[in-house]
Formats: sequence, structure tokens, C-alpha cells
Amino acid sequence: MQQRYYPICDYEFKTIREENLVYVDKTGLMYQMVREVRFNFLSRSRRFGKSLLVSTLQCYFEGRRELFAGLEIEKYETQWESYPVFRFDMNRAKNKLSKKFGKILNCNLNFFLYCTHE
Repeated sequence: MQQRYYPICDYEFKTIREENLVYVDKTGLMYQMVREVRFNFLSRSRRFGKSLLVSTLQCYFEGRRELFAGLEIEKYETQWESYPVFRFDMNRAKNKLSKKFGKILNCNLNFFLYCTHE
């Protein structure tokens, strides 16, 4: 039996799957959240998997089917379409004045608009 390791300090779904690290499969719930619920409000306490969930959603919306091989979502998803995904980390704006926060957010959004209109 192959020894598998826990992903310590790694919150990227892609890395966890490619390196065959231990992953608790919640993709069935994720699929249900994305396809069956109109609005979602995600509120989770610190160190409770928010970054991993966002990373998993990113791979899903990018259509990275190969990363989901053997997971529950394979039973439900049949099309695996690819959508543009814009992900930015608001931790850079943490503890900033509201004016600086607005500048950081605008910078990220302008970059997104530039990238999607090429």
C-alpha cells in the first residue's frame, strides 16, 4: 500500500491532487452548492478550509477534469466546461485604510478587465 501524506500548509487543490496527498472528498457537496443553490454565503472560521474550497472551485470552473478523477463529482458532472476565473487574495488589503483597500480592489478589477478583453 502506497504511503500518502497530509497536505501541511498547502491549500491548492491542484497540488494536493497531483502529488496524491490525502484529500477528504467534498466535491459532491460542492457540486450541489454550485448547481442547485442560487445564492451562497460562505462563512467559515479560521483554519477551516476556505482557501482550499476556493482553489477547488477554481479548478472546477476552469474545467480541470483530470484533477477530479475518482472523486464524487465525477458521478454528476458530464460537460466540464471551462470558464474564465478571476481570483485574488484580499489578505494583501488586510488592515489597510478603506481608501487603500479601494485602490487595491480597483487595481485587481482593472487587471481582470484588461485580461478578459484581450
